[in-house]
Amino acid sequence: MLASRKSTISPDSAQNRRGAPRRGTALKEVLMQSPWVGEFLGTLILVLLGNGVNAGVTLRKSYAADSGWMVVATGWALAVLCGVLVAQAFGSAGANLNPAITLASAISSGDYSQLLSLWLAQMLGAMCGAALMALHYAPHWRPTPDPAAKLGVFCTNGAVPNPLSNFIGEVIGTMVLVIVAGAIFYRGGSATGPVAGVGQWLVASLVWGIGLSLGGTTGYAINPARDLGPRLVHALLPIPGKGGSNWRYAPIPVVGPLLGGALAGLLLRIAHLT
Repeated sequence: MLASRKSTISPDSAQNRRGAPRRGTALKEVLMQSPWVGEFLGTLILVLLGNGVNAGVTLRKSYAADSGWMVVATGWALAVLCGVLVAQAFGSAGANLNPAITLASAISSGDYSQLLSLWLAQMLGAMCGAALMALHYAPHWRPTPDPAAKLGVFCTNGAVPNPLSNFIGEVIGTMVLVIVAGAIFYRGGSATGPVAGVGQWLVASLVWGIGLSLGGTTGYAINPARDLGPRLVHALLPIPGKGGSNWRYAPIPVVGPLLGGALAGLLLRIAHLT
């Protein structure tokens, strides 16, 4: 009887039953693991933790208040590490998290097919990360009296207001970011590139170094989404005691990094470091 029951199951039906879970898994992977999803979630984590360390150091009645620039630079470096890991886990192998890096990659490779799509993912991720940070620190906005300090939690500004110098600083910082990141993953130093799992830490160390060495002049946006997304959130949210969002400065941390990324991408293309 058991043998006869087994014989009534056709190979096709058995294969369909086995295939159904695989199709469901494939659908989940398409919905939750793709370059777009990876860039969105990775940038969200980057900004949540990066703006988070800004808030912790700046806002009153925070245990981390007045911790200083070393804490800020270290927090942003670790934010990059966490963002990259999340982006890769959710389907973005490149884990750009930065429109300037995405532009540099497009120029160096000649492939612009995903440029606008990934820019959108990065911008939306940055806005969501900033909104979550604002929610997390909700009790600390009112005790902080300085509107400029509140804005500084979200986005950057020149330490010494000088539009040309600030713009050049963002171009230089972004070029360093793209060129050194390209060198990290280039096979000139090693036939296979960095050991698996080490590259992410090297990129985080690179961002740490940029922050410590070059970041004191503008707050080192070096990433249009990291600055513009949170700036928009600052403008939109009803944050107690906030001032304006300094839109006069806003083009500098957007256009500067994009120009720096474009120049660095062109250099990588000419040097064949891709």
